[in-house]
Amino acid sequence: MLRELHTRFGRENLGYLWIIGEPILFCAGVAIAWTAIRPAHEHGLQTTAVVVTGYVPLTMWRHCLMVSIRAFEANGSLLFHRQVTPLDIILSRSLLEISGTLIAGLIVCYGAILLGYMLPPQNWALLYTGLIYQCFFSFATALLVASLSQRSEIVEKSVSVFSYLSLPFSGAFSLCSWLPEPARKFLLWSPSVNNIEMIRGGQFGDTIHPYYNMLYDAYITFFLVLIGLSLTLRVRKFITIQ
Repeated sequence: MLRELHTRFGRENLGYLWIIGEPILFCAGVAIAWTAIRPAHEHGLQTTAVVVTGYVPLTMWRHCLMVSIRAFEANGSLLFHRQVTPLDIILSRSLLEISGTLIAGLIVCYGAILLGYMLPPQNWALLYTGLIYQCFFSFATALLVASLSQRSEIVEKSVSVFSYLSLPFSGAFSLCSWLPEPARKFLLWSPSVNNIEMIRGGQFGDTIHPYYNMLYDAYITFFLVLIGLSLTLRVRKFITIQ
């Protein structure tokens, strides 16, 4: 993890702090833009709170997704050391992105609460549960993309396009309670939507009716992690070290 920080951010200017600074720029920038151009409240909820509770977990997922592309090849020289495995590489990258995004989200939320654009969370347990689920989902996605992008150039080139096309299905910018029932049922197949609904349920409390299924979410995330681990443990023969 320290090596990853040094090779990506170096020690000049902010140095390692960019692991937090980069997601802060994303999350705060989007929150400020939405707050400026949209009404202060939508469907009785603070617009800033809706955006932050959606964009922070979305940023976590997208950052894990993007740093996992060809991650093994970028760090292939480390595999000359017998103690280092492909799982170590993707785990360190994912942990850095997850921890950086969580700290950035905490700073953005604290600033928004101080400025009066958000209220403190109403249900901390549900909020933490949603964040934990999102962390594991982001890690599962990183495992899958890292392994598949190493095997296929098509996957490597299409991941960024997929990340943009999937935005409407992430649950980041709307609540399930705002949608008609057919669209809601379709979106709830996505673990991300379930996770963000839990996070928003923790933030807004009884003000909203969040839709989520913890059991389904746990099963599908665990299944994705298992597939990702299986692919990762077999990926070494596909890694070309320059």
